[in-house]
Amino acid sequence: MATTTETKESLLFTPITLRGVTLKNRICVAPMCQYSATGRDGVATDWHMVSTGAYAQGGAGLVMLEATAVEARGRISPGCLGLWQDDQIEPLARIARFIKGQGSVPAIQLAHAGRKASTVVPWDGHHSLPDSEGGWPTIGPSALAFGTPVWKVPKEATIDDINKIKEAWVGAAIRAVKAGFELIELHFAHGYLVSTFLSPVSNQRRDKYGGSYENRVRLALEIAGAVRQALPDTVALGVRVSVADYEPRGWDLAQTIQLARELKALGVDFLDCSSGGVSRDIDYNALNTPDTQIEAAGRVLRETGLPTGAVGKIVDPHHAENILRSGGASLIFIGRAFLDNPHWPFVAADALATHDTFQYPPQYDWCIGWKGFFKWRQEAKQGVRQPLLGMSIAQVLP
Repeated sequence: MATTTETKESLLFTPITLRGVTLKNRICVAPMCQYSATGRDGVATDWHMVSTGAYAQGGAGLVMLEATAVEARGRISPGCLGLWQDDQIEPLARIARFIKGQGSVPAIQLAHAGRKASTVVPWDGHHSLPDSEGGWPTIGPSALAFGTPVWKVPKEATIDDINKIKEAWVGAAIRAVKAGFELIELHFAHGYLVSTFLSPVSNQRRDKYGGSYENRVRLALEIAGAVRQALPDTVALGVRVSVADYEPRGWDLAQTIQLARELKALGVDFLDCSSGGVSRDIDYNALNTPDTQIEAAGRVLRETGLPTGAVGKIVDPHHAENILRSGGASLIFIGRAFLDNPHWPFVAADALATHDTFQYPPQYDWCIGWKGFFKWRQEAKQGVRQPLLGMSIAQVLP
């Protein structure tokens, strides 16, 4: 049964509205690649249905599906989801319907892997997949490989390529709306295509898409603007960025804040703050990276007014609550804790919620929820129902 250890209302279990889309709480399932689409065609499977469905059953306010490619060459691996053609819509629509039916907001992250595309699935090594073995040519802002084990050298995108890629993002977003997703996130982080345009480490172009800050952010702003214009006003739009490359000459927080202002002006509704992924030789510290991301989420929120998402090793409900209370973010994105326990919000509710701020699914609520518990307690007092597990009333009732 959910209880509360605080006298003031929990922000984690307070609803938030983004462009008319209301999340019942601030707990968001971060997009996590499963590499389990069918036969190289990017179609969702029962694995996606069961895994994401469990998160919705668990009470998350928002459930976001993994990076979903806007074109076939934008897949990280042959097992990645896609939305580049209409026959990919219905399997995703089935998932979106179930998520919404549990009271969660169905969301999807749209992505293009760029020079990090055409790799084997991680459990087979995550190295580049040769074309002779089912791989495909990759593309990027410049003909620079990410580096071993992702050794493929991408084609330097022409202006025609860039225009087609922008069209692909818009087309995928329209399909996502048809599938029933109420929130879309554009993946501009982790060294994937748009991230490599943003970063001077990977972008060595000398045209209008390279060089200065204004040129390097051009593709991100053009995609975000075009997608926003193509979406109905009932669908919220977010962007995930890497707030730092962890390199002195790379993308940094100051540029992130400026980009956030420009995205906000285009109608983007929140910024999901992650980090890294452009440079292979950076020694990422698993303990420091979340601090960088969470601190950046607070800075962006305070300096631009754009709602932000904090992400990175957030496993303790009290930690999540403190981030929100300190003005460190508007949303809490959680990944690994949900892999450990798809019902993580139940744990958070035990610490922070009340019967007014959290409800279990009705299939559970009748026996373990607030309504079920108090009804059982009243009936036990009246002698109508036996105490649980053979305990006496004195043992279980106040």
